Amino acid sequence: MERSSSQEPPQRNHPVHLPPKFNHSRPIILFITVCTHQRQRLLDNSQAHGNLLQAWGLSSDWKIGRYVIMPDHVHFFCTPFASDPTPLKNWMAYWKSASARKWPTSLESKVWQRDFWDTQLRTTESYESKWAYVRQNPVRAGLVSLPDTWPYQGEIHSLAWHD
Repeated sequence: MERSSSQEPPQRNHPVHLPPKFNHSRPIILFITVCTHQRQRLLDNSQAHGNLLQAWGLSSDWKIGRYVIMPDHVHFFCTPFASDPTPLKNWMAYWKSASARKWPTSLESKVWQRDFWDTQLRTTESYESKWAYVRQNPVRAGLVSLPDTWPYQGEIHSLAWHD
């Protein structure tokens, strides 16, 4: 028997942004991926790098840990800093807007895709293994031969797990 179209599972066009789950014995660390609008290659330059650092620094609600900026997307880890932080979706919209207003090239009217992907990390191993994978992105893309030579990466705050 065939399923009718009304019985089909819903299609997911946008990521689901669940609120972070608070566990008093562990910090909250989220892994975020944000792409440029239409995957434009806008980000692999020092002006864009500085612009992102400045935009991330404008809000005191969320701290950025390690990050890697690729030509058309950025990966970073973050944690809420305030006891009652701005919801993640609002904070993401805030810094994307702040960075887009000061973008190095005015011809790039739309800088960011509207949405983003987020995952809450669960263990020290997932944080370290996710970082090990992310920092290899420039190598896998053929941009550098060693991850440490990629200039558009860093760590703003140490997001340490407390075991």
